[in-house]
Amino acid sequence: MQFRDLSVQYERLKPEIDRAIAGVLESGRFIGGPEVSALETELADYVGVKHCITCGNGTDALQLALMAWGVGSGDAVFVPDFTFFSSGEVVSAVGATPVFVDVDEHTFNIDPAKLEQAASYVERERQLTPKAVVAVDLFGLPADYPSIRKVCDEHNLLLLEDGAQGFGGSIEGKMACSFGDISTTSFFPAKPLGCYGDGGAVFTDNDEWAELIRSYAVHGKGTMKYDNVRVGMNSRLDSLQAAILRVKFKAFREYEVADVNARAALYGSALENTSLVLPRVPDGYTSSWAQYTVRVPGGVDRDALQAMLKTQGVPTMVYYPKPMHEQLAFKDRCVIPQEGCPVTERLCRTVLSLPMGPLLLEGDQLLVAATVCSCLENG
Repeated sequence: MQFRDLSVQYERLKPEIDRAIAGVLESGRFIGGPEVSALETELADYVGVKHCITCGNGTDALQLALMAWGVGSGDAVFVPDFTFFSSGEVVSAVGATPVFVDVDEHTFNIDPAKLEQAASYVERERQLTPKAVVAVDLFGLPADYPSIRKVCDEHNLLLLEDGAQGFGGSIEGKMACSFGDISTTSFFPAKPLGCYGDGGAVFTDNDEWAELIRSYAVHGKGTMKYDNVRVGMNSRLDSLQAAILRVKFKAFREYEVADVNARAALYGSALENTSLVLPRVPDGYTSSWAQYTVRVPGGVDRDALQAMLKTQGVPTMVYYPKPMHEQLAFKDRCVIPQEGCPVTERLCRTVLSLPMGPLLLEGDQLLVAATVCSCLENG
C-alpha cells in the first residue's frame, strides 16, 4: 500500500494523458503556448477570479505575490506556525520578517483571534510595518476567511491565501484560491490537483497585480522577453505539465473532489470509536482532503504507533514535526508573539496522517482503519 498512489490515477487516465503529452511533443511548443493559456482560463473560471497566472511551483507563486505588493525590509508578514516551510520562507526571501501565529487545534489553520493579538502586538511593540497575512488552507480545508478578513481590514493588511493544499475546497460554495487579495496554489504531484513535476499558479482579480506577476515570472519582462523593466525570476509552467493538468483537472472537477470526501467520511465512521481525535470540517466548508490527519491522544507514543503500523504494511506521515518558529533558518529572523504558539507545539507532537486519495480502495482504507484500531487496542 502506498501513502498516496499516483500510479492508480495514471492508469485510469492513461489514454487521455498520453494523447495530451503526444500533442505537445508533436506541436514543438514546450514553453507557453495554447495548453498553458487554456489551463489558466479553466482554472480562473473554476476558482471564480479574473486572472490566473501559472508559474514554476507553489513557492514561487507565493513569492511572486509578495513581490507584486512590494513587501520587503521592515515589513511584518503574519504566517501560521503550523505549516510547510515555504509559507514563511518566501517572507524571508523578500527581506521581510515572518511573524508566526498559533493555529486552531481543530482545523489546523491560523487562529483569527491569535492573529488579531499578533497584529496588535507588532503594532505596539515592534518597529515593523504590518503588511500582509499568509493564510494557509492546511490539509485541504480553507482557513476561516470571514474572520481573517475582518482582522485584515482592521489592521490594513493584505491577505495572501496559500491554497497549495486547499485547491478544490470551498466555503458556502465560494472556492478556495478566491479568498485572498492574491491566492496561490501548487501542482506538486501529491497535492489535490498535481502534475508530474513542479508547477504552481497565482489567482487575483486585480489587473495591476496580475500584470506585475506575469512580468516578475519572466525575468521582469516589459513588452517582450528582451525588454526587462524590473528584476524578476524565471518561473514558468511548461506546456507538458499544463497538458497533463488539463486532463487531471477534468477528472478532479467531475469526480475526484466528491470521491475524496467520501473517503474521508468512511475514515470518520471507521475510526469514530477510537481514542484518536479526528479532523473536523466546519459547517458550510468543503475540504479537498490533501491529507487525512488525526491526533493521537496523550499516553500514546506516536513514534511507536507509526512503527507498529509500518510493520503491518500501513504507511503514515507526520505533517509537521517541528513548529516554524523552531526552524533553524528563522533563528533571529522571525517574531513570536508573547504568548507563544502552544497549540502548534502540541500538534507537532500528536498529528499523524493516514493514507488518503480519491482513488484509495475501500478495502485498503478499511484495512488501514482496522489496523490502527488493533494497534491502539494492543498498546
